[in-house]
Amino acid sequence: MHSYTRAESRERGKLFRQGFRQALADCVDPDVRRKIERIDQAAAERGALELAALHKVQADARHDLAAAKAVERTAPRADRAAAREARKAAEQRVKLAERAVHKAEQS
Repeated sequence: MHSYTRAESRERGKLFRQGFRQALADCVDPDVRRKIERIDQAAAERGALELAALHKVQADARHDLAAAKAVERTAPRADRAAAREARKAAEQRVKLAERAVHKAEQS
């Protein structure tokens, strides 16, 4: 996964266009290629950190869901409705976390 900042994305696009023009002229500057690789490497490192953070959020959400299910099962009759709402909220957080992880892994 790559996570480019806006500045990196602009710079990478500019360098790509510059390299493309140089390739058409058959005189590619190795500096352009190195700069693009450096930007890609920084974005890949940032993306890996963000993906690890998303996996942690997903694991925490699953843990919270398990705890909410246990509370719901053991809640007295008077508190069961509140426990059910807490479980539904935990399920929603798990669903959002899974969607975010899936989206990050696809890009």
